[in-house]
Amino acid sequence: MEDQINSTLADDELIEIFRHLDSIYSRDACSLVCKRWLYLEGLSRNTVQFGRSGKTDTTIRLFADRFVNIQSVYINETSSSSSTKLGKRRRGIGSSTTTRFGRGSNKNACDSKTGTSCLSDSGLETVGGRFAKLEKLSLIWCSDVTDLGLRSFAEKCKTLKSLDLQGCYIGDEGLAAVGACCSGLNDLNLRFCEGLTDKGLVVLALGSGRTLKSLGVAACANITDVSLEVVGSHCKSLETLSLDSETIHDKGLLAVAKGCPMLKVLKLQCINLTDEALQAVGSFCLSLELLALYSFHKFTDRSLYAIGKGCSRLKNLTLSDCYFLSNEGMHFVAIGCQKLVHVEVNGCHNIGTSGLKSIGKFCSGLSELSLLYCQRIDNDALSEIGNGCKFLQALHLVDCSNIGDFAICCIARGCSNLRKLHIRRCYEVGNKGITAIGQNCKFLSDLSIRFCDSIGNEALISIGEGCPSLQHLNVSGCNQIGDAGIMAISRGCPQLSYLDISVLQKVSDRALIDLGDGCPFLKDIVISHCREITNIGLSYLARSCMLLESCQLVYCPGITETGIATLITSCTRMKKVLVEKWKVSERTKRHAGSIINYLCVDL
Repeated sequence: MEDQINSTLADDELIEIFRHLDSIYSRDACSLVCKRWLYLEGLSRNTVQFGRSGKTDTTIRLFADRFVNIQSVYINETSSSSSTKLGKRRRGIGSSTTTRFGRGSNKNACDSKTGTSCLSDSGLETVGGRFAKLEKLSLIWCSDVTDLGLRSFAEKCKTLKSLDLQGCYIGDEGLAAVGACCSGLNDLNLRFCEGLTDKGLVVLALGSGRTLKSLGVAACANITDVSLEVVGSHCKSLETLSLDSETIHDKGLLAVAKGCPMLKVLKLQCINLTDEALQAVGSFCLSLELLALYSFHKFTDRSLYAIGKGCSRLKNLTLSDCYFLSNEGMHFVAIGCQKLVHVEVNGCHNIGTSGLKSIGKFCSGLSELSLLYCQRIDNDALSEIGNGCKFLQALHLVDCSNIGDFAICCIARGCSNLRKLHIRRCYEVGNKGITAIGQNCKFLSDLSIRFCDSIGNEALISIGEGCPSLQHLNVSGCNQIGDAGIMAISRGCPQLSYLDISVLQKVSDRALIDLGDGCPFLKDIVISHCREITNIGLSYLARSCMLLESCQLVYCPGITETGIATLITSCTRMKKVLVEKWKVSERTKRHAGSIINYLCVDL
């Protein structure tokens, strides 16, 4: 049979096709077609990720030989669950393509006695020397890497633009080498780097400060205001600063605010900062677009007054556990920062209804609002949001006891473009509010109403009839919902890909059978603690929803090892099943042991 593809398509055309494949498995399969495809598919990849595999250094050398265009390397040695899970990637045109390696170990540290080998200094040197086009390196909890390895890497990889050293035991000498050799460094993340002091960061700022645009420092006890003063003096292009520290005071942030006029993103969790520092930000950082303040007990409304007065370009504001900020401060921000598109208020107990009403009145472009643990915010606040913020697309409510159906109805009528609604433990929200969402928000794609006891089938019937674009649904703990509600979703929402119906005692096999018929694109389902679901419903769902990738079904007494076996054999794309160990037969373990996760109940 004539090979029409190889004789027709040029190398660059095949490479472009490989780059647009949305599955790592599809790309691997293509590389097995012939030697030409193996070679070209290797050229198409620009990102590689490693977990702890036992042979990290050796694997790096093998990958360097095949994937010669790699620009980004990620090495995560925390655990197998976080570093090696394959998972799916959503990519657009021009986005990177990733190779992942390693099944990993469940241990939290490397163990030479059992033969487990983490990334060494030699392996890191290989990364710098063999990946000639490398621009981005992320080392997460790579405990065997030392200053010697980082220095050798920096000397060989002078094109580096981004470096993440989270949890690595490197010191000042290694960081100083990066500053001396990598003059084009743009992005630096230092988190849990306990060996670093001001000396290392100062030398890096002196060497790479001209190009540095993003800096993150967290839990580095020996990095103080001294470092930030040098950053303020030499990093004039800095745009993003993230600080989580108990050793940073006003002096350091003042230096950055005065010396880095291009600052756009500022995230702070520093218990020793006061109003003086934030007032400087408001005075000097006129380009600021994102401000996030976490756990401040020394900031008052004076800070928000300064932000509102000077930062008219602010688009994103997060206030978390800032106990001395009040409605007055929110009013200042709303008047001065009318370009706000994202606002999150989390546990700020002195911010109430009038503060949020100001946001609704002056920030007409608001697209996302999150209110978490806000006991002083009531229906009138969301009524104003519904009236003034017609472009709102996402609303998150958690433990807001004074918000009920009236507020949700106002949002539904005023914000018809709403795409995402997440509500958790808001017990005053019931059928009336969610029914209004179904009647008015036709573009809703993500609905989560967890542990809202007053919501029942009536609400889901409205969603099923009015929201055909729904893809994600979480109704965990809504005890009034039964088969009728889930069946309405299955018949009206054919695009559904994620469903959580855990702890619903009124849902039975009838609902799963309808889901199998109506939701062919379902990929993830959680049915734990559902006592009325049996092998019959699960088997029908497994045979009908061929795209299923994950399933959690613990504490379902009607599901036995027969149902689990059917699920595993029917769903060839399955990547994760969470179940009790005693429900998995030895044959199923042999067939698919790598994707089965067990509920830990042993003491």
